[in-house]
Amino acid sequence: MLETIVGVLNDVVWSKPLVYGLLATGIIFSLMLRFFQVRHIKEMVRLMFHGEKSPKGISSFQAIALSLAGRVGTGNIVGVSTAIFIGGPGALFWMWATAFLGASTAFIESSLGQIYKREEKGEYRGGPAYYMEYGIKGGLGKVLGITFAIITIISMGLLLPGVQANAIASGFHNAWGIPYWIIGVVLAILLALIVFGGLRSIANVATAIVPFMAILYILMAVVVIAMNIKEVPDLFVLIFKSAFNLEASFGGILGAMIEIGVKRGLYSNEAGQGTGPHAAAAAEVSHPAKQGLVQSFSVYIDTLFVCTATGLIILLSGTYNTTNGETDGNGMPSLLYNGDVYVQSVDGTKDYSGTAMYVQAGIDKAFAGADYVFDPSYSGFGSYFVAIALFFFAFTTILAYSYMGETNVAYLTRNMSEKTSKFAMNIMRTMLIFATVFGTIRTAELAWDLGDLGVGAMAWLNIIGIWILFKPAVNSLRDYEKQMKEKGSGKYALYTPDPAKLPEAKFWLEDYPERLRESGEIDSFNPKLDKK
Repeated sequence: MLETIVGVLNDVVWSKPLVYGLLATGIIFSLMLRFFQVRHIKEMVRLMFHGEKSPKGISSFQAIALSLAGRVGTGNIVGVSTAIFIGGPGALFWMWATAFLGASTAFIESSLGQIYKREEKGEYRGGPAYYMEYGIKGGLGKVLGITFAIITIISMGLLLPGVQANAIASGFHNAWGIPYWIIGVVLAILLALIVFGGLRSIANVATAIVPFMAILYILMAVVVIAMNIKEVPDLFVLIFKSAFNLEASFGGILGAMIEIGVKRGLYSNEAGQGTGPHAAAAAEVSHPAKQGLVQSFSVYIDTLFVCTATGLIILLSGTYNTTNGETDGNGMPSLLYNGDVYVQSVDGTKDYSGTAMYVQAGIDKAFAGADYVFDPSYSGFGSYFVAIALFFFAFTTILAYSYMGETNVAYLTRNMSEKTSKFAMNIMRTMLIFATVFGTIRTAELAWDLGDLGVGAMAWLNIIGIWILFKPAVNSLRDYEKQMKEKGSGKYALYTPDPAKLPEAKFWLEDYPERLRESGEIDSFNPKLDKK
């Protein structure tokens, strides 16, 4: 009964209005921001490596590492495989398009996270719950903020960690036969050592792991491309022809292709879902637009780099299947393209749908060449690599879940004593660890559905919030561009909002100016003095 209810709710939450609404939002914001995602790529990269630091905030690089920890997860492997299964090679193009447009949505929500952030008990805190309450006038903002915070805590602390943990456990068990419970115990110990250390501990680990995991994964794709270099031009022709229904082999699935490409693109890079602003608000910057630009680039890294790496490994090796959406007389999917790759269960049932096996088989085939024969039970280099990739991707995602849950606990307890807030924080962290351990042993389909429902609800609430509040974020980019032109570099940009227009931007009106005066850093934003 519960499964049916959750399934119906998921169909409503993740319906076409949300998928295409997020896409339309990206288009409109891109127009408003004059396609900054093209004009300011150089500035995005510069800001990523040249951020400020303070005892109360994290650097821009730590912030992008923390947000990427949440964006880059099992969806970058399984999600891409599923997109190709449902939409064929053309789905990859629509994931690219979604990332390009979603960068504008990421800018808006991340800039708002900075504009309305607060200093809570010695740390910077912000995100959708904060900008909803402080930015939207009347009781609506508070209701939206509290609702968002509760949904986020339940989703990030209880429902989603087990899904990521199960992917780690399955990968290690398939590759080396390690019992699931041992993996669960190891994950619990690692998480306890990190998450109870708070924001800085999580950010430091994410900064160390995320660049390494992304580079390693992309390098594997480069190796596969090099091995199949002659086929690359034809592959890109196939992707573009399929994307516009011009490839006969994949004809008739254009609607499914666009929908799954957009949905998986959004699900992977999370632009508009309200997750990125949590890390963005924790960063120490002199102007909100700086973190908006950095977080926009994280969308590119997630989809244009990591998801593309997955797609190229799969498509170049031909280790994928694409369905026309129908089933045969035996209940098996009817395939437009059959790469003869599947996962075989204990009872002998074959699962041809998009799974991590697509990537595993793709890597094995790339190294074995013409001698390759697919065997679902074979544990070779592909299974080892996928297991390690899933560990890094999923483990850092769980860390990001912890921080997002922690931020929303801080929001709900911000007017309580520090002792009460810390107690609530530790309950959430403990809950996350138990959910992770349970997920390694057993992750029910219901947990996936409930997690999807929670994330979808977050997206709906966040989209409502950013459409009400987008103007300050748009104005912040205009102000930043103006200062770049006047001062010769964004390095000297300093955000000074109008108290009459943004009375709730308390951090920028009171806290930050006071800190600059006390530290004597105010002169560092004058390029003439800096040159002396």
